[in-house]
Amino acid sequence: MFPKAGSARPATAIATLLATALIGACSPTFNWREVRPAESGIGTLMPCKPETAERAVPLGPTPVVLHMSSCDTGGLTYALAWAELGEGVDPDAAQSAWESASRQSLRAVGPGTAVPVNVPGAAKATKVTLSGQNHQGKTTDAQVTYIRQGRRLYQAAVYGHPLSEDALGPFFDNLRVTP
Repeated sequence: MFPKAGSARPATAIATLLATALIGACSPTFNWREVRPAESGIGTLMPCKPETAERAVPLGPTPVVLHMSSCDTGGLTYALAWAELGEGVDPDAAQSAWESASRQSLRAVGPGTAVPVNVPGAAKATKVTLSGQNHQGKTTDAQVTYIRQGRRLYQAAVYGHPLSEDALGPFFDNLRVTP
């Protein structure tokens, strides 16, 4: 049944709907915050609270521990990863292996476009733009910056489709390597 004319129920329902809409408006998709994973030597802004993981990966003659902080929001995945290279591991070969693994994981079409970029505190940084498919077969683009400083390699990446400057700018523009 419908409430009687003059009843407070419609006003209460409207107030509840407005309050719900306002609460939703206070929860932005991209809630940028500074992230500096402990002992990583790198920081940036991420749009969501990252989870952390680590695993051994083959980036040279012996596996190295790859540390990662990542989060998903707005249909995009943001990842900040780093590895400390052991003695005897060639940094150029390790970075090349990491780049190759990234292209294979993304089932990238072509080698991508690579350009040098400036990352404060980094000895060398290269931005690579890739297109391919994720593990579900969906079109996925990636912007990845590979950074080298001393015996450490870093990777800052955003995966998804489509990628927009609003979603990429704060993450990549705020990359910093610290001693």
